[in-house]
Formats: sequence, structure tokens, C-alpha cells
Amino acid sequence: MNEELKGFEIKINEFGEIKSNMDVNKLNDFLNRNVEDKKLKDREDLDDIIDKGQEIIKDQTDTEESTKDD
Repeated sequence: MNEELKGFEIKINEFGEIKSNMDVNKLNDFLNRNVEDKKLKDREDLDDIIDKGQEIIKDQTDTEESTKDD
């Protein structure tokens, strides 16, 4: 298992909801960096899409951290 995922747990509860002990943005960032999306691999603008996604994740993380400080 990848070191970044050490301790990662995911479960589906009785209502069909996915529950995890890892922030969904961090999980998506990990997947974006380590798993090729077969639907996107032939797109010419793939690098732009990845860069924009990373900007969004950073903005969300910064927002979450700033609200914790309040």
C-alpha cells in the first residue's frame, strides 16, 4: 500500500453513504496524481485540467484551514 494511504479506511453505511477517515479533497488529489483517467488521457488540454483541479483543491484546503483558526 502507498505510504500516503497508510491508515486509510473507507466504509459504506446502512444508507449507502461512503464514509472515510480521509478528507475527500486529499483523496482526490492522491488519485489525480497516481491514477490515469482513461477518459481524459487523450485530451490535449489535460495539463490545464489537472492544474485547475489542483488550484481548486488548494483553495478549498486554505478555506478549511482558515475557518478552523476562527
